[in-house]
Amino acid sequence: MPDEGALEHTPTWVVASVCTVIVAISLAVERFLHFLGKYLRHKGQKALSSALQKIKEELMLLGFISLLLTVSQGLITNICVPKRITSSMLPCKEETLTKSSNEAGNKTCAKEGEVPLLSLEALHQLHIFIFVLAVVHVVFCATTMVLGGAKIRRWKRWEIAIQNEKENPDHHQTFIGRAGNFWRRAAVVSWTIAFMKQFYSSVSKSDYRALRAGFISKHCSSNPKFDFHKYMMRTLEDDFKKVVGISWYLWLFVVIFLLLNVDGWHTYFWLSFLPLILLLIVGAKLEHIITKIAQEAVEGSSNERGIPAGPHIRPSDHHFWFGKPKIVLYLIHFILFQNSFEIAFFFWILTTYGINSCIMESIQYLIPRLVMGVLIQVLCSYSTLPLYALVTQMGDTFKESIFAESTMDSIHGWVKEVRHKKKKLRSQSSYLMGPTVQWNSDLSFGSEVQLERMESACGESSCNAWQQSRDLEDNA
Repeated sequence: MPDEGALEHTPTWVVASVCTVIVAISLAVERFLHFLGKYLRHKGQKALSSALQKIKEELMLLGFISLLLTVSQGLITNICVPKRITSSMLPCKEETLTKSSNEAGNKTCAKEGEVPLLSLEALHQLHIFIFVLAVVHVVFCATTMVLGGAKIRRWKRWEIAIQNEKENPDHHQTFIGRAGNFWRRAAVVSWTIAFMKQFYSSVSKSDYRALRAGFISKHCSSNPKFDFHKYMMRTLEDDFKKVVGISWYLWLFVVIFLLLNVDGWHTYFWLSFLPLILLLIVGAKLEHIITKIAQEAVEGSSNERGIPAGPHIRPSDHHFWFGKPKIVLYLIHFILFQNSFEIAFFFWILTTYGINSCIMESIQYLIPRLVMGVLIQVLCSYSTLPLYALVTQMGDTFKESIFAESTMDSIHGWVKEVRHKKKKLRSQSSYLMGPTVQWNSDLSFGSEVQLERMESACGESSCNAWQQSRDLEDNA
């Protein structure tokens, strides 16, 4: 018998009105994002415009998830299983379950002793949670980038002052003080100091001056007036595009958490420590990298007083975990998402079940979670993110943001053409024999050498081109 609340029993004016409101809101949001993207591109913020496009893609993914849940809800709710299967790994004690939910299960499943695999109400609540999680993650990432970016922009006055100064080895004396004496170079002592320093004055002017000098001496030695601050802000905007998205391994984390959220395990409470611990480790690592660079600068100095000039401050990938600076970005991405998950889960439970819900747990577990969530957001914004923006420039390679966009497009096109020719030459050489094969192999090797020389030359000359292109953008 048809449900009286079904569409066939609903007045047409109600259906049309609801559809009009939903479509109007959707179109308004779409137009707002469109105009925001145009505004960012007009202001030269192409990286932020790309980040906005990434947010649109995440919204499309959420729309697909929503559609998939809606289409399959009939199939899922009609799957019946023995009640003993659903009586284990519950988020609440079984006696706290309402009688109405059991009655609903009996109506759905014909056989006695069977219940739905997932009720329609639970499916709807899961639907809402996924949406809330994505929205909170985007908001938290944007908040972190805005607050962290505001602190990094204060370093602009350092950049201007340094550019107007004459290079003097004495300028690095304060930075070299980070190397410390013999005892401070011990691993336990240096790591302890690095851990504590992230809470106060995580980046000083002497740190900025020295790391800037190291970057320019390695990648832009022909342009000592290179605007390192502008380049650093540009790379941070590019990284924001990666952080704002939700990767597959983050969704995997959500699934694992939902699996382990069992009554009595207090999983929600213990997992709230994870992002804080990781954040403190990342902050200590970044501070320790600055200290190691200072120690290596002292050891490699040829100055009689042991005070190095810029060229003795050498960036290197070996300072980072497994020689990969990108690992730091992945960890920050996970930390922000996990913290977003904690807050999103809290507000979802609060609005769906109320403060007294068994899933919410008692107050002694609730307060520490909220405090740690706020602490993580503040520490990541004002300490870890600025540290990341500066220290990750100390790798062996520069980032693509060093190029003007037209230059970057030309390089990508050239590399693609070289690889295509190499592939074609290799396929042709498979039909040849003897010296001809060797000749093709040497030609392929020559392409590799040419590619490396091209990249090296671009890394040196692009500083001037990048600087000029950014100046033109600012004056436009």
